[in-house]
Amino acid sequence: MTTVYDFSATRIEGNEQSLADFRDQVLLVVNTASQCSQTPQYSGLQKLYKTYRKQGFSVLGFPCDQFGHQEPGDENEIANFCSTIYHVSFPMFAKIDVNGSKTLPLFNWLKREQGGLLGGRIKWNFTKFLIARDGSVLARYAPTHTPEKLADKVGAALAVPAPSRRESND
Repeated sequence: MTTVYDFSATRIEGNEQSLADFRDQVLLVVNTASQCSQTPQYSGLQKLYKTYRKQGFSVLGFPCDQFGHQEPGDENEIANFCSTIYHVSFPMFAKIDVNGSKTLPLFNWLKREQGGLLGGRIKWNFTKFLIARDGSVLARYAPTHTPEKLADKVGAALAVPAPSRRESND
């Protein structure tokens, strides 16, 4: 079974990161943009992250410029915007595509796992995928579903213990 831990992505700083580094955490994977009507959700995402990170939760932000050219900056500009304006401290990744032939493999998998109401395509910035500790996709949320509305869902996912791994004696 494929899980989120089978993927990697480039961090906004330029280094490759295996998502296995987040094993046993509850994750909220979000495609973001700096010039969108939904951009203020960065504040709510940061609040969720600060509230739950010590319990094993992380937000993973993936900037995307596919919707209305609302993420025109390069990685340095995006990182500066997120840290200066919204004080984002959760992991941010390099700008990606979430639809089309250049889609990051992680997002192809997310869309297959949770297709959404009108099929697999992501329709706008700030679409969110909630990932369980076992790496499976629990739910997909529309851009208008604010981070504040997700607190109970994140709390419920965190209440489920991480799967136990068998030790190998080989």
